[in-house]
Order: sequence, then C-alpha cells, then structure tokens
Amino acid sequence: MSESLISLIVGNEEAGLRLDVFIARRDLALTRSQVEKLTKSKRVWVNREAARAGQKLRAGDRVEVEVPVGSEDESPAAEAVRLDILYEDEYLLVVNKPQGMVVHPGPGRRSGTLVNALLGHTQALAKGAGPHRPGIVHRLDRDTSGLMVVAKSDAAFAELSRQVRQRELERRYLALVWGRVRQDRILVDTPIGHHRKEWMRMAAVPRPQAGRRVRSAATDIRVLERLTRMTLVEARPATGRTHQIRVHLAHQGHPVVGDRLYGLRRARKEQAALAMGTLARVRALGGQALHAQSVGFRHPVTGQKLTFSVGPPQAMAELLAHLQTEAETGCAGRPKRSEGKRCMGKR
Repeated sequence: MSESLISLIVGNEEAGLRLDVFIARRDLALTRSQVEKLTKSKRVWVNREAARAGQKLRAGDRVEVEVPVGSEDESPAAEAVRLDILYEDEYLLVVNKPQGMVVHPGPGRRSGTLVNALLGHTQALAKGAGPHRPGIVHRLDRDTSGLMVVAKSDAAFAELSRQVRQRELERRYLALVWGRVRQDRILVDTPIGHHRKEWMRMAAVPRPQAGRRVRSAATDIRVLERLTRMTLVEARPATGRTHQIRVHLAHQGHPVVGDRLYGLRRARKEQAALAMGTLARVRALGGQALHAQSVGFRHPVTGQKLTFSVGPPQAMAELLAHLQTEAETGCAGRPKRSEGKRCMGKR
C-alpha cells in the first residue's frame, strides 16, 4: 500500500463543519469512521497541525489528508453485491447505479464500488478502461443515481467510447434545483476547470484566464415543472466533464437540491422557508437530487438503436410527490396562522 496526499481548502459555506463531516462530504470516498481512523494515525492535518475528527473548521483552513491507496498492480476484487441490471447481452450491460455507490476503486476506497459488484457478476468486462475501471465507458458521481452503460468486450468499449466522444450517446438527467428557473430552456455553454483554491471542486470559467486550464462544456437545460421554492429540470450534457451538470446549474444560480459541494449556502437560505414536512424530505435525500434517468445509444455490434429509462430513487421520488401535492393544495412554505388548521393535515 502507498499513500496519496490530498489538499483541500474550506469554503465559506463549509465554515463550522466538523472535520470528519467536511472530508466525508468531499468526493474522496471516505466515510466519517475512516476519517476518524486516519486522524488517530496522524494522517490528517489542518493548517499543518495534526487534527482531530471532531474539530470545527473555519473558512480558508487548509485540510490535508494522507489517503491509503492500493498498489498499481492490485486489481479490484469481485464482490457479491446485487446489481439492478436493465439489459445485458454478450457485449454490454446497462445498470442502474444506486446513489452513494462509487463507480470504481480509488484513493481511500478499494471495495464496495460498482466495479467490485460488476466483477462479482461477470469476469467478462472490457480491459480498455484500465485495470481499475474494467468495462466503464462513462461515470456518475458517487451521490448521483441512474443509468450507466458498461462494455463487456474491448471492441464494444471502443465503439461505445467513440459514441461518447462524438456525442452520439444520449444521456438525460432529472435534477431538482433550488429556486424558480424563469426561462423554459437554457443552453449553458461555459468551460469548466478546477477551482483555484480547492482542487477537488470544479468551477465554471466564463472568460479566459491566463495560466488556467479549462475544458469546453455544454449542458442543455429544460424546465419540466416549477414547484415550491424548487424547479424540476431535465439536463442533457453534450460533454462529460467532472461535476458538469452540478457546476452549470450552480453557475446559473440554481444549485441541485442536496448538493453539499456546490449548493450548501443556497440550501441554508431556502430551507429556512420550507414547511417541516418538506424539510424532512429534503434532509432524507442522502445526496444531490440528480438522477440519470435515460440513456440512448447504438448497439456496438448490431447497430440497433437502444434506449432505456428508469425512475428516480425513492427519496427523490417521495420529495417530488410531496412538492406536487403542496402545489395542488396551496399548502407550501411555513403556514400563516390563519392557514395552520387547513394545512395541518397536508404536512
């Protein structure tokens, strides 16, 4: 085993968080219990001093984490984890990844990933993506649920990867965002690069900046339904940059509900005005309300057009149903005294 040193800067919206909560919310695939073990073994520092798992952070603090990483020769292990498979043949499979599952092994996470589950299901996975990512054609963030296409042969991997590069593989996401999106349709064509101070975060970079590397990124956003203090949108990414949809929506002033990395400040403001029943359902999300609901592509061997769709996870579906009921009854937000009895049973 070796170690990888990761450096993070605490943002203004993250001030006051416990150290273990702060690290667990970043995309490092570390749980709070794992962070506690790392602090006890003096592998976590705040401003160059050994840190405690429960210490409170201030904006601008530098957090450094020495994360154990498996050797490059260590292959992911097969694990008996149930998969929600919508389609499978000898060339590929389409799987519904649950929220909270990391796609492939990386720093701090050697097991419990989608790759471990896939290897437990079949050893026939494409090697083209590398030894730690067999079969993985495209990825989803840990806390984003939904459909992924996995290649079982190198020929299938090559063709599906070409479709991704040529923007022929179509992906549609459902996202519940904060605020009322006024325009019915928005095309966000804004490059994305790493945040200047926090390398694990991404940022929209609308204008060229000397010495800053960015990549083009485009997302088509369409409003589906305007709800209480939130809007349900469909997002269609033309490119596949890290955190692209989350970054673009936050850049538009409408971060994804439940997004702890890009939407925490807006969430604190909006949640203060929510009815208790709505607030409880928001807190039950367990991550961002972002779901890859459909994927369409041509079969890499037969050329047949294939399209698959799947509904959002239970917590997101329950929040949507609750918001739609609120809109129908008019019992949204903190009730006025005169409305209390009428809305009491709706919460």
